[in-house]
Amino acid sequence: MRSLGSSGVWEVFIPGVVAGACYKFELLTKAGHWVEKADPLAFGTEVPPLTASRVVESGYRFKDDAWMTARANKDPHNSPMSVYEVHLGSWRLGLGYKELAKDLVEYVKWLGFTHVEFMPVAEHPFGGSWGYQVTSYFAPTSRFGHPDEFRFLVDSLHQAGIGVILDWVPAHFPKDAWALARFDGEPLYEHSDPRLGEHPDWGTLIFDFGRTEVRNFLVANALYWLEEFHIDGLRVDAVASMLYRDYSREEGEWFPNVHGGRENLEAISFLQEVNATIYKTHPGAVTIAEESTAFPGVTAPTNHGGLGFGLKWNMGWMHDSLKYISENPVNRRWHHGTVTFSMVYAFTENFLLPISHDEVVHGKGSMLRKMPGDRWQQLANLRAFMAYQWAHPGKQLIFMGTEFGQEAEWSEQHGLDWFLADIPAHRGLQLLTRELNTLYSSTPALHVRDNEPGGFQWINGADADRNVLTFIRWDHDGNPLVCAVNFSGGPHQDYVLGVPAAGAWQEVLNTDAEVYGGSGVINSGELLATAPGAEGLPAALTVTLPPLGASWFAPVG
Repeated sequence: MRSLGSSGVWEVFIPGVVAGACYKFELLTKAGHWVEKADPLAFGTEVPPLTASRVVESGYRFKDDAWMTARANKDPHNSPMSVYEVHLGSWRLGLGYKELAKDLVEYVKWLGFTHVEFMPVAEHPFGGSWGYQVTSYFAPTSRFGHPDEFRFLVDSLHQAGIGVILDWVPAHFPKDAWALARFDGEPLYEHSDPRLGEHPDWGTLIFDFGRTEVRNFLVANALYWLEEFHIDGLRVDAVASMLYRDYSREEGEWFPNVHGGRENLEAISFLQEVNATIYKTHPGAVTIAEESTAFPGVTAPTNHGGLGFGLKWNMGWMHDSLKYISENPVNRRWHHGTVTFSMVYAFTENFLLPISHDEVVHGKGSMLRKMPGDRWQQLANLRAFMAYQWAHPGKQLIFMGTEFGQEAEWSEQHGLDWFLADIPAHRGLQLLTRELNTLYSSTPALHVRDNEPGGFQWINGADADRNVLTFIRWDHDGNPLVCAVNFSGGPHQDYVLGVPAAGAWQEVLNTDAEVYGGSGVINSGELLATAPGAEGLPAALTVTLPPLGASWFAPVG
C-alpha cells in the first residue's frame, strides 16, 4: 500500500478482484508486530464466526419511489407511528432476508403497524449480543443473505406501506482483535484514555467522539444506511452512556470536562451533528434516542441547544406502567399515582412508548407472565394495557410476540411461540392489536397532537378506588376520543363518564369484546350523552366499564 501524502490515508490497487472475494488488511504496528484487520468500511463480510471482509457489488434497483416521495413530504413526529420491533434471527427461525420479505411483510401489513424496527443489522460476531456489539458498521449481517437481499426486504416493506427503523450503535464497539480495536496497534477509533475509552459494564470500547476522523466515520455510517438501504429512521442505542463521563463509573474512575461537569461534551456535539445532518439531508427521516435519564432537550432542535433527536423512548412511562400492571388488581388503588405520573412530564419531550425486547429477557418474563391472575385475567390485563398504551400520548412500540401473548421469555436462540396464535384467546389478542392499529391510524386525535398539551385532557385521573383512568384525546379540529380504562377485576355498572358534548355517542373499541377473548361486557348501540355533565364537562354518558378492560367512545357522525 502507499500513503497519500501526510493525510494518514493509504491505498492499494489489486487487479482482478471480483465480487465475493474475501480480504483483510495486514498492518505493521509501531511495536513491530503484524496484525490482520477486517476493513472498517467493508460493505460485506464472511458469515460469522469467519471474520474476513468481502467484496460486494450491488445491482439492486429500488422500486419504492412512491414511498420515498411521500416520506419526504411527511412530518414523522405528528404522523401515526406504531412500531413492531423485530429480531430477524428469531422472529421465525431459519428465514433469510428474502423469506422475510414475504412472510414478515405480509404479517406486519396484516397487523397494521406503520413501522418495523430491526434490532441491529450491522455485522456482529456474537449472536448473543443481539447485534449491539458491531464489528463491521457498513455491512448488513451475512447471516441472512447478501446486502442486496436486505435492500429487497426494505423495499418490500416500503411497497407495503411500512417504514423501517434500524437500531444503530455508535456508543461503543467490541474488543475483537481483528476489528476496530487498536486498529493500527494504537487506539485509533477508541479514546486512548480508558476513563473515556472503555465501558465498564459491557467490556467494550468507546469511540473517541472528539476526533474528527471518528465523527466522520460515524456520521457517514448513519447516512449510508439511509441512502444505500432507504432506511427511514435510526434508533440510537445507549444514548445515556454517551452523555455522561461518569456513566457506570465510581469516584476516581472518571474526570470532569473542561467546565468541571460530568457531561461528555464531545459526545453531545457528535449527537447534535449526526441529528442535524440527517434532518437536513433526508426529509421525513426520524432519529430516536434510547435515553434513560432526565437529560434536558433530547428532542429539542440543535439550534436551540438540544440534541436534535426526533423522538425519545419514554423509559419512565415504561417502568411505571409495568410496575403498576404487575400489581394484583386489589392492590392497584395504592399505586394509582404510578400509572398517572407520566402525564406530569408527557410533553417535555417528543416521546415514544417502548415495550421492547429489554422488558422480556434476563428473567423479566414475557409481557403475559408479568400480568397477575389466571390465564384469562393475564390476557385481559394485557389487552387493557395495550389499549391504554395506544391511547396514551406518544408513539407506540411493542416487541414481536407481544401481539399474541408470547408465553416464554424471549431468547435469540428460539423462535416465537407461534402455536399460541392458533389458540382462540391468544388469537383474540392478535386481533385486538390489529384493531388498535387500524383505529390509531384512522383517528387523528390519537396521533396528530402527541406532542401538544392541548391534545390530552383528563376526565378523571384520580379514581383510584375503582382503578379507573378516563381521559380525552383531541385532534386539531376539536374532535374528541374519550378513553376509559378499568384496571380492576370487576365491571363498573352505571359508570358516569363526563364527555365534552351532549348527543349520540358510540363505543368504538372494547377490549372485553368476545372476538378478542373477553367476557362480552360491552356498550352496544347508540349511547346518549345528556346534561347535566360530570367531572366539569358539559355532558355525561352512563356506561358499563368491563373488567380488566378498556373502552373508547366517539361522537356518532
